[in-house]
Amino acid sequence: MKKIVFLTGAGMSVESGFKTFRGSDGLWENYPVEQVASHEGWLANPTLVTNFYNMLRKKLYAAKPNDGHKLVAELEKDFNVCVVTQNVDNLHERAGSTHVIHLHGELAKVCSSYDQFDERYVRELPEDHCEVAVGEKAGDGSLLRPYIVFFGESVPMIAPAAEEASTADIFVIIGTSLNVYPAAGLVRYVPTGCPIYLIDPNPVPNGGLANFHHIRKGASEGMRELVELLRGSKSR
Repeated sequence: MKKIVFLTGAGMSVESGFKTFRGSDGLWENYPVEQVASHEGWLANPTLVTNFYNMLRKKLYAAKPNDGHKLVAELEKDFNVCVVTQNVDNLHERAGSTHVIHLHGELAKVCSSYDQFDERYVRELPEDHCEVAVGEKAGDGSLLRPYIVFFGESVPMIAPAAEEASTADIFVIIGTSLNVYPAAGLVRYVPTGCPIYLIDPNPVPNGGLANFHHIRKGASEGMRELVELLRGSKSR
Protein backbone atom coordinates (compact mmCIF):
# COMPACT_ATOMS: atom_id res chain seq x y z
CA MET A 1 0.00 0.00 0.00
CA LYS A 2 1.49 3.33 -1.07
CA LYS A 3 2.06 6.01 1.53
CA ILE A 4 0.72 9.56 1.18
CA VAL A 5 2.02 12.23 3.53
CA PHE A 6 -0.01 15.44 3.70
CA LEU A 7 1.30 18.76 4.97
CA THR A 8 -1.64 21.06 5.70
CA GLY A 9 -1.81 24.72 6.68
CA ALA A 10 -4.30 27.51 7.24
CA GLY A 11 -5.87 27.16 3.79
CA MET A 12 -7.04 23.67 4.73
CA SER A 13 -9.49 24.98 7.33
CA VAL A 14 -10.58 28.28 5.80
CA GLU A 15 -13.61 26.65 4.11
CA SER A 16 -14.70 25.42 7.54
CA GLY A 17 -14.84 29.02 8.75
CA PHE A 18 -12.01 28.52 11.21
CA LYS A 19 -9.15 31.00 11.14
CA THR A 20 -5.58 30.03 11.82
CA PHE A 21 -2.96 32.69 12.28
CA ARG A 22 -1.33 33.34 8.89
CA GLY A 23 1.09 36.12 9.80
CA SER A 24 0.26 38.65 7.08
CA ASP A 25 -1.12 41.32 9.41
CA GLY A 26 0.22 40.12 12.77
CA LEU A 27 -3.31 39.54 14.06
CA TRP A 28 -5.20 36.43 15.10
CA GLU A 29 -8.95 37.03 15.47
CA ASN A 30 -8.08 40.74 15.80
CA TYR A 31 -5.59 40.19 18.64
CA PRO A 32 -1.87 40.95 18.19
CA VAL A 33 -0.18 37.55 18.12
CA GLU A 34 2.46 38.76 20.58
CA GLN A 35 -0.31 39.04 23.18
CA VAL A 36 -1.98 35.67 22.60
CA ALA A 37 0.57 33.36 20.97
CA SER A 38 3.91 34.05 22.62
CA HIS A 39 5.49 32.98 25.89
CA GLU A 40 5.96 36.65 26.80
CA GLY A 41 2.27 37.31 26.19
CA TRP A 42 1.33 34.37 28.43
CA LEU A 43 3.57 35.59 31.25
CA ALA A 44 2.31 39.16 30.92
CA ASN A 45 -1.42 38.35 30.96
CA PRO A 46 -2.41 34.69 31.39
CA THR A 47 -6.04 35.74 31.93
CA LEU A 48 -6.22 37.35 28.49
CA VAL A 49 -4.58 34.31 26.87
CA THR A 50 -6.86 31.86 28.71
CA ASN A 51 -9.98 33.77 27.66
CA PHE A 52 -8.74 34.07 24.06
CA TYR A 53 -8.31 30.31 23.71
CA ASN A 54 -11.65 29.67 25.44
CA MET A 55 -13.22 31.81 22.70
CA LEU A 56 -11.27 29.99 19.98
CA ARG A 57 -12.35 26.58 21.27
CA LYS A 58 -16.01 27.59 21.03
CA LYS A 59 -15.42 28.66 17.42
CA LEU A 60 -13.62 25.39 16.72
CA TYR A 61 -16.43 23.22 18.01
CA ALA A 62 -18.91 25.29 15.99
CA ALA A 63 -16.87 24.61 12.82
CA LYS A 64 -17.30 21.45 10.76
CA PRO A 65 -14.77 19.52 8.68
CA ASN A 66 -15.03 20.48 5.01
CA ASP A 67 -14.96 18.18 2.00
CA GLY A 68 -11.19 18.57 1.79
CA HIS A 69 -10.75 17.14 5.29
CA LYS A 70 -13.18 14.32 4.49
CA LEU A 71 -11.44 13.38 1.24
CA VAL A 72 -8.07 13.23 3.00
CA ALA A 73 -9.59 10.84 5.55
CA GLU A 74 -11.28 8.70 2.88
CA LEU A 75 -7.94 8.05 1.18
CA GLU A 76 -7.08 5.79 4.14
CA LYS A 77 -9.21 3.14 2.38
CA ASP A 78 -6.61 2.84 -0.38
CA PHE A 79 -3.42 4.36 1.00
CA ASN A 80 -1.30 4.53 4.12
CA VAL A 81 -2.03 8.16 5.05
CA CYS A 82 -0.19 10.42 7.47
CA VAL A 83 -1.32 14.01 7.99
CA VAL A 84 1.20 16.55 9.25
CA THR A 85 -0.62 19.78 10.05
CA GLN A 86 0.45 23.26 11.04
CA ASN A 87 -3.12 23.90 12.19
CA VAL A 88 -4.14 23.68 15.83
CA ASP A 89 -7.71 22.61 15.07
CA ASN A 90 -8.92 19.01 15.26
CA LEU A 91 -10.88 19.06 11.99
CA HIS A 92 -8.75 16.32 10.41
CA GLU A 93 -9.53 13.99 13.32
CA ARG A 94 -13.20 14.89 13.29
CA ALA A 95 -13.29 14.08 9.56
CA GLY A 96 -11.93 10.60 10.32
CA SER A 97 -8.16 10.83 9.82
CA THR A 98 -6.44 8.43 12.21
CA HIS A 99 -2.75 9.41 11.93
CA VAL A 100 -2.31 13.15 12.50
CA ILE A 101 0.86 14.92 13.66
CA HIS A 102 0.25 18.43 15.02
CA LEU A 103 3.36 20.57 14.61
CA HIS A 104 2.01 23.59 16.48
CA GLY A 105 -0.06 21.96 19.20
CA GLU A 106 -3.75 21.26 19.66
CA LEU A 107 -6.36 23.85 20.56
CA ALA A 108 -8.70 21.29 22.14
CA LYS A 109 -6.06 20.40 24.74
CA VAL A 110 -4.53 22.12 27.77
CA CYS A 111 -1.34 21.40 29.66
CA SER A 112 1.04 22.42 32.41
CA SER A 113 2.66 25.83 32.09
CA TYR A 114 5.80 24.45 33.76
CA ASP A 115 6.30 21.89 31.00
CA GLN A 116 3.72 21.79 28.22
CA PHE A 117 5.06 18.47 26.93
CA ASP A 118 4.64 16.58 30.21
CA GLU A 119 1.98 14.12 29.05
CA ARG A 120 0.80 13.53 32.62
CA TYR A 121 -0.87 16.94 32.60
CA VAL A 122 -2.10 17.15 29.01
CA ARG A 123 -5.84 16.72 28.72
CA GLU A 124 -8.46 17.23 26.05
CA LEU A 125 -11.44 19.49 26.67
CA PRO A 126 -14.75 18.16 25.34
CA GLU A 127 -17.19 20.36 23.45
CA ASP A 128 -19.57 20.65 26.41
CA HIS A 129 -16.78 21.69 28.80
CA CYS A 130 -14.27 23.49 26.59
CA GLU A 131 -13.54 26.51 28.79
CA VAL A 132 -10.72 26.83 31.29
CA ALA A 133 -11.51 28.85 34.40
CA VAL A 134 -9.18 31.77 35.03
CA GLY A 135 -6.62 30.56 37.58
CA GLU A 136 -7.39 26.85 37.00
CA LYS A 137 -4.33 24.68 37.63
CA ALA A 138 -2.77 21.55 36.23
CA GLY A 139 -1.91 18.55 38.40
CA ASP A 140 1.58 19.91 39.03
CA GLY A 141 0.24 23.14 40.54
CA SER A 142 1.01 25.37 37.55
CA LEU A 143 -1.59 27.35 35.64
CA LEU A 144 -3.28 25.41 32.87
CA ARG A 145 -2.14 26.83 29.54
CA PRO A 146 -3.18 26.09 25.97
CA TYR A 147 -1.43 23.07 24.45
CA ILE A 148 -0.07 25.34 21.73
CA VAL A 149 3.47 25.89 20.52
CA PHE A 150 3.88 29.60 21.07
CA PHE A 151 6.10 31.69 18.81
CA GLY A 152 9.73 31.20 19.74
CA GLU A 153 9.15 27.81 21.38
CA SER A 154 10.62 24.58 20.06
CA VAL A 155 8.63 22.39 17.66
CA PRO A 156 9.30 18.88 19.01
CA MET A 157 7.02 17.11 16.51
CA ILE A 158 9.13 18.25 13.54
CA ALA A 159 11.44 15.23 13.92
CA PRO A 160 8.69 12.57 13.65
CA ALA A 161 7.14 14.60 10.82
CA ALA A 162 10.44 14.57 8.93
CA GLU A 163 10.65 10.80 9.46
CA GLU A 164 7.19 10.39 7.91
CA ALA A 165 8.11 12.65 4.97
CA SER A 166 11.23 10.60 4.30
CA THR A 167 9.12 7.48 3.70
CA ALA A 168 6.46 9.07 1.46
CA ASP A 169 5.51 7.67 -1.93
CA ILE A 170 3.38 10.77 -2.58
CA PHE A 171 3.69 14.12 -0.77
CA VAL A 172 0.78 16.57 -0.78
CA ILE A 173 0.81 20.16 0.50
CA ILE A 174 -2.52 21.91 1.10
CA GLY A 175 -3.09 25.54 1.99
CA THR A 176 0.37 26.57 3.09
CA SER A 177 2.84 28.84 1.34
CA LEU A 178 6.06 26.89 1.93
CA ASN A 179 7.36 29.96 3.75
CA VAL A 180 6.63 28.85 7.33
CA TYR A 181 9.60 27.06 8.85
CA PRO A 182 10.40 24.51 10.09
CA ALA A 183 7.35 22.95 8.38
CA ALA A 184 8.33 24.15 4.90
CA GLY A 185 11.62 22.28 5.23
CA LEU A 186 9.79 18.94 5.28
CA VAL A 187 9.77 18.85 1.46
CA ARG A 188 13.56 18.44 1.61
CA TYR A 189 13.09 15.07 3.33
CA VAL A 190 10.86 13.68 0.58
CA PRO A 191 12.57 10.84 -1.33
CA THR A 192 14.03 11.56 -4.76
CA GLY A 193 11.44 10.88 -7.44
CA CYS A 194 8.48 11.20 -5.08
CA PRO A 195 5.72 13.30 -6.72
CA ILE A 196 4.84 16.46 -4.80
CA TYR A 197 1.39 18.02 -5.20
CA LEU A 198 0.55 21.51 -3.94
CA ILE A 199 -3.12 22.46 -3.57
CA ASP A 200 -3.43 26.22 -3.20
CA PRO A 201 -5.31 28.80 -5.30
CA ASN A 202 -2.43 31.28 -5.06
CA PRO A 203 0.90 31.26 -6.91
CA VAL A 204 3.55 29.64 -4.71
CA PRO A 205 7.26 29.50 -5.62
CA ASN A 206 8.37 25.87 -5.49
CA GLY A 207 12.07 26.49 -4.95
CA GLY A 208 13.02 24.35 -7.93
CA LEU A 209 11.46 21.16 -6.57
CA ALA A 210 11.40 18.26 -9.00
CA ASN A 211 8.23 16.28 -9.75
CA PHE A 212 6.17 19.27 -8.55
CA HIS A 213 2.51 19.66 -9.53
CA HIS A 214 0.47 22.75 -8.55
CA ILE A 215 -3.31 22.38 -8.38
CA ARG A 216 -4.48 26.00 -8.20
CA LYS A 217 -7.70 25.42 -6.32
CA GLY A 218 -9.01 25.60 -2.76
CA ALA A 219 -8.74 22.65 -0.38
CA SER A 220 -11.99 20.83 -1.22
CA GLU A 221 -11.97 21.42 -4.99
CA GLY A 222 -8.26 20.65 -5.16
CA MET A 223 -8.66 17.42 -3.19
CA ARG A 224 -11.41 16.30 -5.57
CA GLU A 225 -9.00 16.80 -8.48
CA LEU A 226 -6.19 15.01 -6.64
CA VAL A 227 -8.41 12.02 -5.81
CA GLU A 228 -9.29 11.67 -9.51
CA LEU A 229 -5.59 11.82 -10.43
CA LEU A 230 -4.74 9.17 -7.85
CA ARG A 231 -7.57 6.92 -9.00
CA GLY A 232 -6.35 7.28 -12.57
CA SER A 233 -2.79 6.34 -11.63
CA LYS A 234 -4.02 3.29 -9.65
CA SER A 235 -6.06 2.02 -12.61
CA ARG A 236 -3.12 2.15 -15.01
